Amino acid sequence: MTGEKIFIFDTTLRDGEQVPGCKLNTKEKIELAMALEDLGVDIIEAGFPISSPGDFQSVSEISKIIKKSTVCGLSRAVQKDIEAAGEALKHAKRGRIHTGIGTSDSHIKSKFNSNREDILQRAVQAVKWARKYTDDIEFYAEDAGRTENEFLAKVVEAVIAAGATTVNIPDTTGYCLPHQYGEKIKFLMEHVKNIDKAVLSCHCHNDLGLATANSISGVMNGARQIECTINGLGERAGNTSLEEVVMVLKQHAYLGIYTDIDATKLNPISQLVSDTMRMPVQPNKAIVGANAFSHSSGIHQDGFLKDAQTYEIIRPEEVGAETSKIVLTARSGRSALAYRLKNLGHHFDRNDMDVLYEHFLQLADKMKEVGDDELETLASQYTATA
Repeated sequence: MTGEKIFIFDTTLRDGEQVPGCKLNTKEKIELAMALEDLGVDIIEAGFPISSPGDFQSVSEISKIIKKSTVCGLSRAVQKDIEAAGEALKHAKRGRIHTGIGTSDSHIKSKFNSNREDILQRAVQAVKWARKYTDDIEFYAEDAGRTENEFLAKVVEAVIAAGATTVNIPDTTGYCLPHQYGEKIKFLMEHVKNIDKAVLSCHCHNDLGLATANSISGVMNGARQIECTINGLGERAGNTSLEEVVMVLKQHAYLGIYTDIDATKLNPISQLVSDTMRMPVQPNKAIVGANAFSHSSGIHQDGFLKDAQTYEIIRPEEVGAETSKIVLTARSGRSALAYRLKNLGHHFDRNDMDVLYEHFLQLADKMKEVGDDELETLASQYTATA
């Protein structure tokens, strides 16, 4: 493909698993990791090895199986964390250690009871420890969204000099507006002397519903990696949704940036993650929700039936969904009713439809949705009395 590639860093198995009730065992993590690799994910963050023996085992086993994607393990800027990550990843064909520390004044003072100089030293030291295990090191500046740009640039420059090859700029609390996050990335691209030696990464949370918008703003301003999860799972309100950013970039190809994700596998993996992690997908979820390709308003249905592109910018098959749906409710019109009846093998002329439609509305006012059984009864009763 032409243009610049955006690396997709999936953290469903780490940040996504932090959702209450979504804990995964090793077998489940391996199954999802294999599906993520098949999807075309570039980097799979498999877990936080120091956090528990089970997570260490999961990262280790995934490292043995995954061959095409890079397998990543998270750590704090603590030597024993980094040692555990390095050990868990020792079998990986492509292994990455993801280490870092909070850089905002809020984190420095309240979380670490420290100062900027100490945090800078600890950041550099963490990267140096990680270098003993791999050349692929990602550093995260936690709460970068609320970190002063000048200090953030200083940290980014220092960790790149120490050997970081990717630098993660998290909007940890989902605080930033899209233009603010984009400006932050732009500032780093323009003020970090050695920025050409590393990839900037977007890790945006969805506390204000802006995770996808912020990530897109980030890559439009120079970031070349997006950290995301299937179905937008993650801490609190969740993370950037993988399926959303992939399809935004696919729809807006003029931006000149693309991913290697196989979009036709988005709906199947969404369902797999939902089933495995026991977390239903909200029906109106973009791209993969049950209603993403459903039409119930008469005006929308009529336009869609004349030309699908009037109300669908993505074809269902593009993202592995079955088909568009015409849902019959009291808001539906004659064209939608005729369409559904025709699909059931019933053909009525315009005059018949005028009468049938009045009967349909009486029925629809009593029900949330009129299904095939009700339509068959409606058609049969009309035919019998006509």
